[in-house]
Amino acid sequence: MKDMGEMLLRKSAFKEIVMGNTALVRAMVESGTRVVTSYPGSPTPEIATAIQSIPQNKRPFYFEFSTNEKVATEVAFGAALNGHLSTVFFKSVGLNVAADTFVQLSLLNIIGGMVVVLGDDPGANSSQNEQDNRHFAYLSYTPVLEPANPAEVYKYYKEAAKLSRKLGKVIILRLTTHVCHAKEKVSFAEWHQQKAENTPKFNSKNGPYIPLVSSIYPMKEKALQQLGEMETWAEQRKLHTCVNNNNRLGIITSGLVYLSLLEVLEDVSDKPDILKLAMVYPVPKRVIIKFLKSHDEVKVLEELDDELERSIKAIAYDQQVTTRITGKSDIYDWIGEYTPDKVRQVLRKTWPDLIAVGEAISQPADNIPARPPQLCPGCGHRSAFHAIGEVLAEEDICVADIGCHTLGYQEPYNLGEILLCMGASTGIGSGLSLFNTQRKVVAFMGDSTFFHAGLPSIINALFNKHNLTLILMENGTTAMTGHQDHPASGKNFNEISEAIPVRQLLEGLGIKSIFEADTYNQAELRTQVRQAINEDCFNVVIAKHPCMLLFAKKQRKDKGSNPYHVRIDQEKCKNIEVCIQKFGCPSFERNNDGTISVNDELCVGDGSCIQTCPAKAINR
Repeated sequence: MKDMGEMLLRKSAFKEIVMGNTALVRAMVESGTRVVTSYPGSPTPEIATAIQSIPQNKRPFYFEFSTNEKVATEVAFGAALNGHLSTVFFKSVGLNVAADTFVQLSLLNIIGGMVVVLGDDPGANSSQNEQDNRHFAYLSYTPVLEPANPAEVYKYYKEAAKLSRKLGKVIILRLTTHVCHAKEKVSFAEWHQQKAENTPKFNSKNGPYIPLVSSIYPMKEKALQQLGEMETWAEQRKLHTCVNNNNRLGIITSGLVYLSLLEVLEDVSDKPDILKLAMVYPVPKRVIIKFLKSHDEVKVLEELDDELERSIKAIAYDQQVTTRITGKSDIYDWIGEYTPDKVRQVLRKTWPDLIAVGEAISQPADNIPARPPQLCPGCGHRSAFHAIGEVLAEEDICVADIGCHTLGYQEPYNLGEILLCMGASTGIGSGLSLFNTQRKVVAFMGDSTFFHAGLPSIINALFNKHNLTLILMENGTTAMTGHQDHPASGKNFNEISEAIPVRQLLEGLGIKSIFEADTYNQAELRTQVRQAINEDCFNVVIAKHPCMLLFAKKQRKDKGSNPYHVRIDQEKCKNIEVCIQKFGCPSFERNNDGTISVNDELCVGDGSCIQTCPAKAINR
């Protein structure tokens, strides 16, 4: 970490192998970025990891994890109105949370400049959908730069920052999962740290900043005019690249798909020409028209939705271009990442003679066992799910939320049958409780989600007297995305802060019925949940235990290995297999002779499993 921090602040030009997320931070440094905000979510957390590697007293910009993406966007926007170049970054679905604020930004004069870094997720590697956030760009008239690799992440951020400051316009830098995580050698420029300018520059005369009634139309007109300027700017900066050797076939693409395409065409003798777009919105009309007119047939190759395809076909229609344009041909072209195998399949459907028929498309072996995600050994959520599952009836309705505890929907717990987005469980549960006197409704929520988006639905349940139980899974951190702090942690990214206790906040809202138990004390938790679900009101059970993955990491750091393990007394063991079949800790293994043993590499010695064994065969 120390070496990374030194690298990111190096004054002289250098070359280094880095991932896309790290290259982005160096670009922030070189561009003179002053304020960076975020809410954690894959594939972007490593951006914060790189930032954290820079000692706070040497960090050339302010950084914070905000309580959610909307707030993070607003903090960055406010800083930019004071003249500071700002950046906000989050994952794909984070833009849904930020949308109410985000869609207004392109209408306003952001004098300091502002870059929105999106971590889109084709393939849904770590998200609940594959949403294509280019739609938000069209909706809000916001330009989009889309890099294909770490070198372009570095280059395009610097370009976006420069243009944003010049025009006072927000710019999207759209990364995708494998662009964030890819590694390559990047050439970085010299960095000369400028003296920080801290004088507030906000002036309402730079506005208007109130997008209402009479000011709306001039604001929208200016936003549309700026799109035309940015189209010209991208051409002048020569960001789009084009190879012209084949007058018959051409391909228009962008981002990571371009790299997959290069791999597929590596051994093709008569390669199609490729137009790689750097700015995918606004689409560069002049560049596209020129490319179309110089080819007989053009394939539009893009991941997820047909955004480019529809725009390019509209341009061709308006300009009466007769080139044959093909894009997506069936529903599968809209689904999944455009890896080389996927690109090969797509091209074969359009041009079957281009790729040799004999080239096999790799398929996953059918004998590889499934490897579903699972809770970590010692996780307090596992102990909670085991206890709660023994209390709830089969017909009771359980609503899940986003976080580690989402995995409660899996075997053997089967808790959490509905999932939408962060903070939605209480609202959904409230709806399920209406006209419902036969089935108990239980919602689950993590403590980080509680602060992120959970409070409005909790207030609504209290305000409208909905009858359900919320089980608040408190582990003291934002565990799923890398253990970032939240308002109850007692510290933020930069320093110790006043903790906002979950229970006191619930009490302050006026919730009268609050229960609390350590999840390792399963008997007490069962009692609390049983009492809560039998009440005729909205109530909360705080099921708490610190994240044991953090504990295990600390043990390994302090002692070199984890000295704590549980053992199975083989003389007492009756092979009832509650430890495997119902408790489901991955530390337990079934041996070939039918006995059960403990994998010391996985076991953290927490002992939460001891109380689950009917034969009392588990001990320390």
